[in-house]
Amino acid sequence: MRRYFGTDGIRRIANTELSPELVYKVAKAGAYVLSKHTDKTPTILIGRDTRLSGTLIESAMVAGFLSYGANVKLLGVIPTPGVAYLTRKFQADASVVISASHNTFEFNGIKYFSNKGMKIPDSLEEEIEEVMESGKLNELTAVSEKIGVSEVRTDLIDEYVYFFRKNFDDNIEKFNNPDFKVVIDTANGATYQVADKVFSTLGINHVIINNEPNGVNINAGCGSTHLEMLKEYVIKNKMSLGIAYDGDGDRCLAVDENGEEIDGDKLIAIISKYLKQKGKLNKNTIVATVMSNLGLNKYAEKEKLNFVQTKVGDRYVLEEMLRSGYNLGGEQSGHIILLDYNPTGDGILTSLMLIQAILESGKKASELGNLVQKYPQVLINAKVDSNKKYDYEKNAEIKEAIKNLEKEFDGNGRVLIRPSGTEPLVRVMIEGKDQKLIKEKAERIAKMIEEKCN
Repeated sequence: MRRYFGTDGIRRIANTELSPELVYKVAKAGAYVLSKHTDKTPTILIGRDTRLSGTLIESAMVAGFLSYGANVKLLGVIPTPGVAYLTRKFQADASVVISASHNTFEFNGIKYFSNKGMKIPDSLEEEIEEVMESGKLNELTAVSEKIGVSEVRTDLIDEYVYFFRKNFDDNIEKFNNPDFKVVIDTANGATYQVADKVFSTLGINHVIINNEPNGVNINAGCGSTHLEMLKEYVIKNKMSLGIAYDGDGDRCLAVDENGEEIDGDKLIAIISKYLKQKGKLNKNTIVATVMSNLGLNKYAEKEKLNFVQTKVGDRYVLEEMLRSGYNLGGEQSGHIILLDYNPTGDGILTSLMLIQAILESGKKASELGNLVQKYPQVLINAKVDSNKKYDYEKNAEIKEAIKNLEKEFDGNGRVLIRPSGTEPLVRVMIEGKDQKLIKEKAERIAKMIEEKCN
């Protein structure tokens, strides 16, 4: 069992659980594991979000990398996908993002990317942990002229801006409408500067809100996890569209002109329709996780698209896309991967694809958002001893109850049982047409799991 890495890198409270000492070890071990493929002095990029602890964690990472003998380029505050893009463009040996994504400011995190700009697989994270625990970190210490050097390269963010200009300028200019007004919520996070640069460069009529980070206000009542302010702004100011990013800029959610949410499932549907019309949807397939709404599956059936589901986590979506040659996938939370452009979720990229689809269609955002008819969803947590979280799989009575319920739904509902990775809970999620009915069914199954598995 992994000690430090979770489903999205390492994420802990900064300067306590995520101490500078731990960060130093993670950096030194990571530099060793991720640069074994090169016989030259490795180069590692570092980007971060706007958290107060960002420079503290960054300093400890730099110390670890330089001690190993790697050279470091400091990108400053930049979205996670910007780091991924620059890693590939400048052929770095690895990169790291210092961010706790949508978490509150006291948390921080470490996400490693390979030389291909992709989140590293579980196996490499496990290898990094093994090196950290092996007692051989001292053996990995560079001396004399082999010590690494660092340089500040905050100017490289302009390369990321140019990436969007190169891919979207002509199309958006062709269909742009001055009456089309967008408000962008940057969550006081990593997109607070670059989003304005990108939208200004493309000539999109826009307003930026929550773009004054102070180290502690990242994700605070704003961004993709708190859409209330954005919805209010859209309605009050008669905007055509609202866009919300998360703290590190790899997620995007939207709000239509009526203040209604366009979540990740709806974004996947809108973008898939657009790409299909252009003949650019690989194998006519979309990839989502098991947590996507049944409505997305039904949309795929209607549009004669193949619908592939993975376990929860954008890395697993990416793995499936790479394995099978698909180019569109994502999560309900707004992690959308457009593999033809970038091998990670990219909030700005997603929002530009959405805007492009809206402008070219000549329709309102609400009309495109209606492509997916969402099914009511209920989530009930069953409290179960941590050692018994998988016992439900062996219980005949529970299995029978689930089987009978799915038979009753007859394709118009579904049951998903998922043990929590971090808490002593088994999550019972049920979707169906009748909110009251699915709530009753979820409570019944959750109660059964608690009774039979404790």
